[in-house]
Amino acid sequence: MTRENSSDCDCHDRGFTTSKGTSGAVYGLGFIGAAIYFIGHAAGFWAGVLGFIKALIWPVFLVLKALEALYS
Repeated sequence: MTRENSSDCDCHDRGFTTSKGTSGAVYGLGFIGAAIYFIGHAAGFWAGVLGFIKALIWPVFLVLKALEALYS
């Protein structure tokens, strides 16, 4: 069996390149900043736990506010 006829070809064979890391770095820095902010403003333990969860999903809040501002 030759490589050209194989259906599970590698993307690098066709000249495609992938760039990984930039968006992960932005999300990671955003997570750290959001965790510091939310946990720092927490009044108690469970508010800190909620702050940690909010820090995990901060892009959801960002997109929601952006869409509200765009379409209101």
